[in-house]
Amino acid sequence: MLLDDTSAEFHDFFERHYAGLARFAFLLTGEPDAADDLAADALIALWQRWDRLRKAEHPLAYARGVVANLARERVRSMTRERRRIALFWSPGSHQERSPDVAAVVDVRAALNRLPFGKRACVILRHAFDLPEKETARALGISVGAVKSQTSKGLAELERLLGAGAAGHLATERGSR
Repeated sequence: MLLDDTSAEFHDFFERHYAGLARFAFLLTGEPDAADDLAADALIALWQRWDRLRKAEHPLAYARGVVANLARERVRSMTRERRRIALFWSPGSHQERSPDVAAVVDVRAALNRLPFGKRACVILRHAFDLPEKETARALGISVGAVKSQTSKGLAELERLLGAGAAGHLATERGSR
């Protein structure tokens, strides 16, 4: 099957960026299956606007913004669902469990505890190594907000993980 130029261009964009968008979605949601769906949904949204976006200066930033918005809505939806389930949870069926110390210090668990905006900034800045300007563009916020959210997010991670682990994240970022 021959692709026209527009389709070929989008196909190339898809091939180059799908995995990164899925990884971003996974880091935001913690759900591998949802991450694939969110990345695919974001790329469908891009395809529907590709005639305009292909000429844009930063279509990848737009794609990351779509993924962030879709992930935010999924996180909110899951939170609402968990609250509904908790309302109907039978107190008699609750089982005592000993805390899983490894899960408490797990970076993934700590990231999940961050508010969405801080989590998105920390992930884009540190996991994806994006500059502040690109992070701001992807999330539709100011560079100042990125700086603030990243700083506050790292401070919360430091509190959750201990100074050594969070300090390692910031030091590693600063040495790049």
